[in-house]
Amino acid sequence: MVVVLSDQDEFDEEPGEVVDSAPPQKVGEERQFSGFKKKLLKRGQGWEFPNFDDVVTVRCVGIGTLLDGTTFDYTRERDRPRTFALGKDDVAAGLDRGICTMKKGEVALFTLPGDGGDGDFTRDSDGSVVRFEVELVSWITVVDVCKDGGVVKKIMEKGSGNERPGDLDEVLVKYQVVLDDGTVVVETPEGGVEFHVKDGHLFPILPKVIMTMTRGEKAELIVQPQYAFGEKGREAGSGLCSIPPNSVLHVNIELVSFKPVINVTGDSKVIKKILKEGEGVFTANEGANVTVRFTAMLEDGTVFEKRGIGETQPLEFITDEEQVITGLDRAVATMKKGERAIVSIHPDYAFGNVEVRRDLAIVPPGATVVYDVEMMDFIKEKAPWELNSKEKIEVAGRMKEEGNVLFKGGNYQRAGKKYEKAADFVEEDGSFGDDEQKQAQTLRVSCWLNGAACSLKLNDFPGAIKLCSQVLDVEFCNVKAFYRRAQAYIETGDYLLADVDIKKALVVDPQNREVKVIQKKLKQLQADSDKKDAKLYENMFARKTKDSPMAIKRLKVEKDERENEEVARMEIDEVADSPVIQ
Repeated sequence: MVVVLSDQDEFDEEPGEVVDSAPPQKVGEERQFSGFKKKLLKRGQGWEFPNFDDVVTVRCVGIGTLLDGTTFDYTRERDRPRTFALGKDDVAAGLDRGICTMKKGEVALFTLPGDGGDGDFTRDSDGSVVRFEVELVSWITVVDVCKDGGVVKKIMEKGSGNERPGDLDEVLVKYQVVLDDGTVVVETPEGGVEFHVKDGHLFPILPKVIMTMTRGEKAELIVQPQYAFGEKGREAGSGLCSIPPNSVLHVNIELVSFKPVINVTGDSKVIKKILKEGEGVFTANEGANVTVRFTAMLEDGTVFEKRGIGETQPLEFITDEEQVITGLDRAVATMKKGERAIVSIHPDYAFGNVEVRRDLAIVPPGATVVYDVEMMDFIKEKAPWELNSKEKIEVAGRMKEEGNVLFKGGNYQRAGKKYEKAADFVEEDGSFGDDEQKQAQTLRVSCWLNGAACSLKLNDFPGAIKLCSQVLDVEFCNVKAFYRRAQAYIETGDYLLADVDIKKALVVDPQNREVKVIQKKLKQLQADSDKKDAKLYENMFARKTKDSPMAIKRLKVEKDERENEEVARMEIDEVADSPVIQ
């Protein structure tokens, strides 16, 4: 309803405006916004609000009266809603911003300055105040995909959930492409068409549009020529209709479904395509006890192993324990219970360049393998916060011993991970008693030192320095930490820092044989470095001497002599090449 107020009914002066952190507005409550007041008459549904550019449908409840006594219904016909785009000056100034605060089905009374109105709601412009009682019937979300008006998407039917396809995902879409004159130029089969987003389809901008959609979403697109077929258009051929140059395309599109594709290892060598979503939000992690069933095959479809299929038993294993090939291990650790996926594994993460005999066939050297795998169940390894202090110490001790076994076997990468996890279980968090705290610190220090040893073996010298420094923060006289950090400093060429650590270690343990050996090595390296520096300075000095005035004069004389010799040689050559005189 539109109601004109008298001059004394001006806006009440209220400090500030409503902020996002304000509590939800109550029915009957009026609040001040920038440029308008809003009184909530009926709550709306859901939690979404329209934005500028969205196409809204609103209904006015009642009839308005202007100052001259003229009455009108802004819809022009009672009960006929009006549809317009927000932010396009189609309604009174400020009212579109008010509608942006409404939910679907909400009814609100807006109070605005009358002199700001220039839309169909009111023609009042004498500075008085007007009110609008508005019901937000619905709206269509409009998305400017490229932010330049080149591709406009109207969401006609919202999809389910919030997930959108990624660049690697496989999508199933239906669409119809129409020209301005209504000619249908492209249409998918009834079942739609399936493709990977990254591979592109139809015209270049379509994948970008699809990546803005959710499952089941239906939309209308208006695609300008520069994002479609441009100035050249498309010639007819292979069952395709021609598209004239500079054609604007109208596309009705539906994202039927999509299969998420995940780059498990980050180097595109283990790719997981989800065929069936799993339950809940939790995935198996490193150290989880998992039960899976799978069919393993070569790229040509040759099946070489089955587990949990037919009469075969499912496979149970612990992730991150090298009990299966690395690619399968890494992929399974990302799966939810009930999830089914196709996992493509590069030979680097499979069986490598060796021939492997499996249950049903031989896997040749350098073969990429494919697993159709389903996560039947898993029991996650308990996190530190799920254990009491005694259990944390026990788990950390067990992991440390497992790391020791791996280290002795030369598996420094996995040993380092074991030590790191063990240290995490006994990190200082205030949960340990006095005696337990001593045990926890001893374990932490031991794991950090062992981890530093792994880092040295793997040439991760910054990692070794970091771990040794952590030890020295809590045990500032730890000889092993000084020794291993000095080793890392030597490898990085930081001889001065290495010398400092060696001297500190010898202060604590003057007879330590290993430290003395590395000190001798350091002295030799420093001597070699000094010789190189001396040679470098000698060459620099010689070069400088060579460029002195006397040297330049000597070079000039030598140059003149060489030129005279060259002239003489040329003269001899010319005589030799001259014709014989008869």
